[in-house]
Amino acid sequence: MKQILPTTGSVLSMAVVSSLSAGAMAAEGGFIEDTTATLQARNYYFSRDFSDIVGANRQSKAEEWAQGFILNVKSGYTQGPVGFGVDVIGLLGLKLDSSPDRVNTGLLPVQDDGRAANDYSRLEGALKVRYSKTELKVGELQPNVPVLVFSDIRLLPPSYQGASISSNEINGLTLQGGHLKSTSLRNEAGDEKMQAMLGHVPQRQVSSDGFNFAGADYAFNEKRTSVSAWVGQLEDIYNQRFLGLKHSQPLGNWTLGANLGYYDSREDGKKLLGNIDNQAFFSLLSAKRGGHTFYLGYQGMFGDSAFPRVFANISPLGNEVPTYEFAYTDERSWQARYDYDFAALGVPGLTSTVRYITGSNVDTGLGFEGKDRERDLDLGYVLQSGSLKGLGIRVRNVMARSNYRSDIDENRLILSYTWTLL
Repeated sequence: MKQILPTTGSVLSMAVVSSLSAGAMAAEGGFIEDTTATLQARNYYFSRDFSDIVGANRQSKAEEWAQGFILNVKSGYTQGPVGFGVDVIGLLGLKLDSSPDRVNTGLLPVQDDGRAANDYSRLEGALKVRYSKTELKVGELQPNVPVLVFSDIRLLPPSYQGASISSNEINGLTLQGGHLKSTSLRNEAGDEKMQAMLGHVPQRQVSSDGFNFAGADYAFNEKRTSVSAWVGQLEDIYNQRFLGLKHSQPLGNWTLGANLGYYDSREDGKKLLGNIDNQAFFSLLSAKRGGHTFYLGYQGMFGDSAFPRVFANISPLGNEVPTYEFAYTDERSWQARYDYDFAALGVPGLTSTVRYITGSNVDTGLGFEGKDRERDLDLGYVLQSGSLKGLGIRVRNVMARSNYRSDIDENRLILSYTWTLL
């Protein structure tokens, strides 16, 4: 159920007051020095042109412009063997430009009349309890684990409501687990049950009020190597297991890297989406020297289903990119990518990425082999001095083509600036 709050001016004031209240609570416990508060302003233009439209949605273009504010307050802990604290998340999104024929960019909520809301907001918190190196959180959460990746890819980030626990009692080993009962989507103010995606297709016909996750990450070899094992369950829809390996190896003037992962996904409980059978393997190899980083990736989908995930999250699949996921049934894809950090030429703050991915062998269910490809170009710059020091500017241009889903030409312009309040 959507919740749209029209009080734009007062919401940010409420958020700041809440941040000061959180700081006061920490001060009473003697930990005001550990309290942090930041406010990020994010200006986001998003344009996606569709051609050769495939599917029920006949909208030919999604284009909107919006301004967002993201408040994050993290208190310190009270004194004693068991410490208590609070985290506060405040979000405010404002419409700058939109129209009914250009909605659904993921920046703004869409009202019942088909128009984007003028504004939307959310102010929530989480109670946290710490004992030794173990922390329990209850309330508004933003988990970032392989089976539920933190997907901050639009104007405002999504969040979840539930409980999570993390422990670092053993050197190098991080254990985490949690139960989530609802979500606040990236362009919504209210809470909703969780839905799934299969490949690139949202499964809106069913939903779940329970997502469970647990896993471990272990870093060793002077933290150059890490291994991961995770399980995730969207109750009555799918369950998923993940194994991962990351390694970084210096070799002369080069640094070689490897990121490998394997997912095994099946239907769960009442099988609300029917049978699910997907095994996904990805590998992303890298070689870095100076400002240059080269990548080569391979990703394969196996089984009778596309890759499942919680809507509308991204995943850590090696070939997951801004527009296409390359995660449909039986798809095989290859990636070539090149990053350059212009600090090597004496221009710190300027970075670039160019990437090309091609996929084939897709089981479309339509009697022909599906194929797709995508080319991405990213340029980013963070001002290094002057009155606007810290202002980030990012430009993204995407061309994506397919013979079984809509072609896309995409442009994004993102400006961001963060103030440190405490």
